[in-house]
Amino acid sequence: MIHEEESIMRTSLIIILAAALVAGLFAADGVSAQGEDLPLQLALFNPAQVRPEDTSIFLLRVNLIYGKNVSVKGLDIGIANHCTGGVSKGLQWGIVGFVEGDFIGWQDQFVNMTGGTFTGFQSGFYNDIDNGEAFQLGVINRARKMSGLQFGLVNYTESMYGLQIGLINFITGKEKLPILPIVNWSF
Repeated sequence: MIHEEESIMRTSLIIILAAALVAGLFAADGVSAQGEDLPLQLALFNPAQVRPEDTSIFLLRVNLIYGKNVSVKGLDIGIANHCTGGVSKGLQWGIVGFVEGDFIGWQDQFVNMTGGTFTGFQSGFYNDIDNGEAFQLGVINRARKMSGLQFGLVNYTESMYGLQIGLINFITGKEKLPILPIVNWSF
């Protein structure tokens, strides 16, 4: 019975994704105004991509090598994923993710970098945010200003409301004991 239910769920998901893909292909005529949200993006490398870089994507972006758009709301997968502004939401998965604007969701890549406000979870070898509310899980975690948890070998932040767990933990704005092994905190 369980196997049957899983099969039905998998088939339903494939049908929904296929319908969204087909609808997206017919909904967008390839010509877009700056800042318009379009459902799909396929990029070999910028500028060799289906949609121009000044558009936002709201369903799925696949970057075979390097994709660049204003923002992505949905699933952003590829080797190098680059968003230049606005608010990106969802899952960004690949090797390198760079968001110049704000991000809400999960970045799961070897290198994760968000220059705006980050809200969510970063997992990878190197995680970097400017500011936000986050859980960072990696070998090296860096934040300028954050609330949340850093769990890794080396954790660094200038200002923190939260906890660091790792081999070496830096909170440079903390007056007493800014560097501690194993655990550091600021509340």
